[in-house]
Amino acid sequence: MKLDFDCVIVGAGIAGMTAAIYLKRSNLNVLILDNDAPGGLLNKISSIENYPGFINISGPDLAYKIYEQVNNLGIEIRYGKVIDIKDHQVITDLETITTKKIILAIGRKARKLENTNNLKNVSYCAVCDANLYKNKTVALVGYSNSAMEEALYLADICKKVIIIGRGKEFKGEETLADRIRSKENVEIELDCVIKTLESDNDILTKIITNKGEFLVDGMFIAIGYEPNTEFLKDINKDKGYIIVDDKMKTNIDYIFACGDIIKKDIYQLTTAVGEATIAAINVKKEINN
Repeated sequence: MKLDFDCVIVGAGIAGMTAAIYLKRSNLNVLILDNDAPGGLLNKISSIENYPGFINISGPDLAYKIYEQVNNLGIEIRYGKVIDIKDHQVITDLETITTKKIILAIGRKARKLENTNNLKNVSYCAVCDANLYKNKTVALVGYSNSAMEEALYLADICKKVIIIGRGKEFKGEETLADRIRSKENVEIELDCVIKTLESDNDILTKIITNKGEFLVDGMFIAIGYEPNTEFLKDINKDKGYIIVDDKMKTNIDYIFACGDIIKKDIYQLTTAVGEATIAAINVKKEINN
């Protein structure tokens, strides 16, 4: 059987695009598959200050710079939702592609807050939707690094930002926490648990917590991420995260994985890039042998 590609990379985030760059420069025929814009969750990050080479850069800007490298190398990107992988085939809702190797770089999806699915003014992306709430009052649920970054972005646009966090203190970089505390239009409510959400015609109007009631025009959720691997039936996972060895290889001989989709201790842009490099180099080695 003639295979369509040497390697198909599922995911066009920072890990997937990094792997593609390495493989293409190794003269392999590579394809990137995704069902969203290149960059993945990068496109939802307002400001990045810990990525080498940039004092400060927005997530969308970093995503575009990496995409430019991908585009300049002539790497093909196709769009479609991957629904199954089997027998060296990647099956999407649009086509079936055959390949020697596969690198899974799917990333993660935002964890949903219960009882919010029907609410029209609830968002999981400040960069995407903050302007809808210019000069209005919003709540930001979460207290990690990503939540603080979202809150800082919202504070420059919204009249007031109310941070609601379950923890007793911020969970993340102290520099971010200090910047949050210095914002006059940010109200911090930690050790705070949501009890009830009140709405009118599917529009959230009031958040009732153990520390009081808050009237809001909208709510942003930043309570972490979870893997999107339900469709991967035969790959070994731990709580949805893919288990790999030190070569980024899964239990299936021709499938590798890297980035935020794998089981690991540290989830950072820099670790995703490193894992993608390892995966790509090992794919190249196996194809050459």
